[in-house]
Amino acid sequence: MNLCIDQGNTYTKVGLFEADKLIKFCSIDNDNFTEWRSLFVDHQINNTIISSVGIIGDKLKSLFQEKSPFFLEFSQETLLPVQNLYESPQSLGKDRLAGVIGAYSLNPKNDILVIDAGTALTFDFINAEAQYLGGTISPGLDMRFKALHSFTKKLPLLNKEGKTQLLGKTTEEAIRSGVVNGILSEIESYMDKLTQSYPKLLVFLTGGNCFFFESKLKNSIFANQNLVLIGLNSIINYNAENK
Repeated sequence: MNLCIDQGNTYTKVGLFEADKLIKFCSIDNDNFTEWRSLFVDHQINNTIISSVGIIGDKLKSLFQEKSPFFLEFSQETLLPVQNLYESPQSLGKDRLAGVIGAYSLNPKNDILVIDAGTALTFDFINAEAQYLGGTISPGLDMRFKALHSFTKKLPLLNKEGKTQLLGKTTEEAIRSGVVNGILSEIESYMDKLTQSYPKLLVFLTGGNCFFFESKLKNSIFANQNLVLIGLNSIINYNAENK
């Protein structure tokens, strides 16, 4: 069994996999050491991989190393089941890379675009030859709402809940229309342009707001919130086979 960990600043997403199948998903507070330890009590874990936005605490890292026969901290030196052609791999977000690897593991030998609608809105592309070619980064949904409020004197702080229409008839409607429809237009335009070069392009949507946008997009896409964990599972399997 593989333990795959996507560690954020406060909470961490955890996936337990049997081969390629996700059998358990949960979210754990980074400081809840008892809950972390219980994972190893309740499950026979052979391999552990962690991707972290920061530094992994010594206590937690020691637990993974002690309880898991094979432990891997995902970094730019980690062996990958795909070819990374990004020109500054040291600055590439590990979640971006794991996400495209996850999508590719689900649909190998296909051209794939992964759109992560999270804190940032990211687009990442991997071709049918398993070559990661890069993508884009722009502000995400909540970040756009906060920016309009923070950098102006009178605009209110809003969120995605509420009426979204093309022509806002109040300031609140206009903000929501600009933010939500702006992101939708950005997504659809990017997909259309990439499809011109890759006609059989498959598109995956992930991140915290993936289902919010999935219901509003006209194009055919696959929504999956667990692409990063699926990618980490593919990476740990590849490294376990080649250690």
